Parts: sequence; structure tokens; C-alpha cells
Amino acid sequence: MPRFGTVLFDLDGTVVDTVELIRLSHRHAVTTVLGRDLPDDVLLAGVGRPLIEQMAAFDRDRAQELLEAQRAWNHAHTAQLIRPYPGVADMLAGLKEAGCRIGVVTSKSGPTARLAFDALPEVARGIEVVVAVEDTPVHKPAPDPLLVALERLGGSADDACYVGDAPFDVAAGRAAGMVSVGVTWGFFPREAIADADVVVDDVPALAAYLMAQAA
Repeated sequence: MPRFGTVLFDLDGTVVDTVELIRLSHRHAVTTVLGRDLPDDVLLAGVGRPLIEQMAAFDRDRAQELLEAQRAWNHAHTAQLIRPYPGVADMLAGLKEAGCRIGVVTSKSGPTARLAFDALPEVARGIEVVVAVEDTPVHKPAPDPLLVALERLGGSADDACYVGDAPFDVAAGRAAGMVSVGVTWGFFPREAIADADVVVDDVPALAAYLMAQAA
């Protein structure tokens, strides 16, 4: 039996490997719009927040221009650069077969998320609900998008968890009243998600935890 009736996942750096795609997309935007060369840790510091907020951190006055440049490059290169995390599709299928309700809560736009799922249909098959940036006026680390996903899945916070790689994910899960699970294979190091209720280092360990096969 699964440990939770409902499991919600972040998308980037959790369900799909978009680290290189997003790094290069951000670099393209900052270089072409601002003529700057920022280090990777600065480029990726805001991943998990809405894209306009990430771009505003680079230049608030030109955030929309940066967003448009980033999104155009990202969409054009998604199919080429996105990668699956080995074992994730099988984990999702196993959870679904066991009766778990599965959703994705992402700060991506809906069209950008659909491109990811189109590129990796084996991952998409395990997901029932996707809540994207357009679906709520307030975003992670606020709990609002997680609560919308729970409502759409008919779940409750006391029987749910949120799995993500970013400190914003941990904070959102906590704020929503559900168990927060941090994963270390995405954009952020273990110390950034140390406040999670559970931290796991690989997909088999996550699958074991979610299927109540590990403490």
C-alpha cells in the first residue's frame, strides 16, 4: 500500500531532468538581452519560482524581455535537451497502480509543461493533474497551487505529500499542511532542502518511501 493517498510532485529537477535545458535557456536570455555572463549558481538560484520572478532577479526593468527570450529558446530546445530521470516513470506507474492519486505542481507555464510531457510521454502517463503558473494568483512557496491540486484530485493534506528539489517546494509543502519530501538530484544541494520532513538521494529510495517500504 502507498504511504499517502495523494502524492504531488514538482516538475523541473524532480520528475524530469531539465537542469541543462534551463541553465542554457537562462544563459541565452541574460547574454542576449543584457550582454552579461552570470555564473551558474546565480542563473539557477530562483528555479522553482515563476519565470517572471526569476528574470526580474536579473533585471527588474527588463524582466518581460528576458522572459520572452528565455521562453523562446527553451521551447525551441526542449525536445533536444530534456532528459528523463531513470526510474521515475516506473515509480509513477507503480504508485498509480497501487491506487495513489498523482499530480504535478509547477511554476512553469502550462504550454511549457506540456512540451516537457510531449517529449517524455512515458512520464506523463502516470500523472492525473497538472497545476501550472496560470492556475493560481499566488505561487510557491505559498501553499495555494498545492491546495488547488489536492482539490482537483479529491485528496486531503493529512494524507498527502509534496516532493520537490527546491527550498520553495519544501516551504510550500509545509505551508499546505502536508509532508514535504526533498530530493537531491535536481537543482539544489541537500543543505538547501534540509528542512524537508524527509530527504532522499535517489529514485529507488523515493519509491521505497512512497510505497511505505522504508521509514
